[in-house]
Amino acid sequence: MQAANKTDLEELALRLSYTFNDINILEQALVHRSFLNEKVDQNIKNNERLEFLGDAVLSAAVSHLLIKKFPDADEGRLSKFRARLVNENTLAKLAMAIELGKFLLLGKGEELTGGREKPSILSDAYEAVIAAVYLDGGFEKAFSLVSRQFSVIMEEVSMAEISRDYKTELQEQTQELFKVAPTYELVSETGPEHNKIFEVEVLIKGERFGKGHGKAKKEAEQQAAMETLERLKRQGSGVRG
Repeated sequence: MQAANKTDLEELALRLSYTFNDINILEQALVHRSFLNEKVDQNIKNNERLEFLGDAVLSAAVSHLLIKKFPDADEGRLSKFRARLVNENTLAKLAMAIELGKFLLLGKGEELTGGREKPSILSDAYEAVIAAVYLDGGFEKAFSLVSRQFSVIMEEVSMAEISRDYKTELQEQTQELFKVAPTYELVSETGPEHNKIFEVEVLIKGERFGKGHGKAKKEAEQQAAMETLERLKRQGSGVRG
């Protein structure tokens, strides 16, 4: 592809503690769609397919870690814990910890509007990087990376944490901050009838605040509520309306 500096790619690989057999795949993980709008090279592809794959690899790896850490937890609690770990806010924080933003290939528009610090772009790129490791070295290498990256977070979150009712907490906060209740909108449902994945978004006064995925609508709503609570926490008192 020849779009990124090889030295930068090697520096990022070092931060990941992983040696690539083909470092070009790491480069693709860094290409945001906005970058292609200003390039005529048809050989360059954005990172969205890798993001899709990385999401699945992350889910499998974190699920495995949770099964080992909480051998007595039922599926519902494990799903809550996974949602607590694999979401935009957490992935963006992990991306910032390795300064992933500075390695991204962005278009001028995204560059000027702070794209290197946007949680949505960072979390997507992080998933793409996980996929790059998976494709280059297999699941074992990807699992090892996820284990290292999530180790501190795994220790910080307890069974009490994943038993929280995020929807009730969000209801209370939005009533206090906005004097209205949040609403949940089903965006999509994909997959076969026996194994559907639901995507839900939280709206407050018509504005979209968070989204969640799950094998049940309630699970997706809990994840969306959790993400919204994280956003409200980051924004602080400035969200009062």
